[in-house]
Amino acid sequence: MDVGPKVVFTIPLFKGIPVTDTVVVTWIIMAILIVLMILLTRRFEEVPRGAQNVLEIIVESINNLTRQLIGEKWRSFAPYFGTVAIFLVFANIIGVIGFKPPTRDISLTAALAVMTMAIYIGAYIKYKGFKNWLVSFVKPIPLLGILDLFTRPLSLTVRLYGNILAGVIIMELIYRVIPIVIPAALSLYFDFFDGFIQMLIFVFLSMLYVSEAVNEHEI
Repeated sequence: MDVGPKVVFTIPLFKGIPVTDTVVVTWIIMAILIVLMILLTRRFEEVPRGAQNVLEIIVESINNLTRQLIGEKWRSFAPYFGTVAIFLVFANIIGVIGFKPPTRDISLTAALAVMTMAIYIGAYIKYKGFKNWLVSFVKPIPLLGILDLFTRPLSLTVRLYGNILAGVIIMELIYRVIPIVIPAALSLYFDFFDGFIQMLIFVFLSMLYVSEAVNEHEI
């Protein structure tokens, strides 16, 4: 059973650049999100109704969670976390329309984790200073900060990748041995519920890391 990323086509440059289905599905999700955002935001009204109501509820929920976890400096980070949250929802549940979720590819989850750590480092330097960031590598325990630079993104990467990949494998096995009605019902859990939960975990942990960089006591 092959559930890993597959090469869809090769760009004829530099001896060939393979493009996997992870990249293609990510492009599709990006296109969907761009079109949706254009359609949903082009006619905003002072008194929201319909789709505008739903969009404002989503934005307000993300803002509230960011505010609660990060504090008064939340505005700088809400757009990033909101974008990651919405992308992960689509990426994790896209299996319901026949695509393999791109988050089953560890290269994508690693890229998201690296982005979060870049935000964390940038926030630390901005609000605590470059000197304090360097000192954090040796206090309170020598080299603990350097270890965190590897363990935190590794944790974010493997947790998201492992859970989504496990769901894909289980659904592949079920589709092979059980009639169609039961897989469709289980898909509601693995594609929707579990996909949503994994998004929440990734975003929540990312916010906690940034909150630590922004709010912890000066060294």
